[in-house]
Amino acid sequence: MLDPHAPVLLAWLQALPADAPSLAPATLQALHAAGARALYQAVQGGEARLYAPADADMAALRRLLPQARWLRLQPLWHRAGQAAGRPAPWHYVVATDVLPEHEADFNAWYETEHAPGLAAVPGTVQASRWLCEEAGPGSPRYHACYELAEEQAFGSPAWLAVRATDWSSRVRPHFRNTRRTMFRRVDLVPPAPPA
Repeated sequence: MLDPHAPVLLAWLQALPADAPSLAPATLQALHAAGARALYQAVQGGEARLYAPADADMAALRRLLPQARWLRLQPLWHRAGQAAGRPAPWHYVVATDVLPEHEADFNAWYETEHAPGLAAVPGTVQASRWLCEEAGPGSPRYHACYELAEEQAFGSPAWLAVRATDWSSRVRPHFRNTRRTMFRRVDLVPPAPPA
């Protein structure tokens, strides 16, 4: 997908354009040509997320998605998951802020216990964390993203065990502006026909 160690651009759309639930094939191809690398549509609701490398053609992307809110995400952490190398049609995102006086504990928890634990869950392809310094009011600064080989990884006994630790219980009440969303990947380029 994207280089997990380089900044990325996130287009956050409250709803896809009028031809939702899917964009026209020509629009998908144009997004790809402009540098977009991954598009995800929320399983419930109209929210969509488009990721592009920071050097993508922003003018072209803005023309194609004029209603999008663009955010620059800085990489914080990345780890290959238990299912590394498998296709990942599911994309689970937790976007949140945290009370400033608990930020150090929050980051330590995410990077030493929570994200590594979820990366190790069967079906997790990769886990990553991103920071949006330019987030405005109500737009979370922290984005934790989990690429999943199957939707059932989310909510599995192994997943729930990672969420149920004492440290998790201590940190989670300090979250603010939290959005948890499951997305399904949308192909930007039609798959090649079988040989």
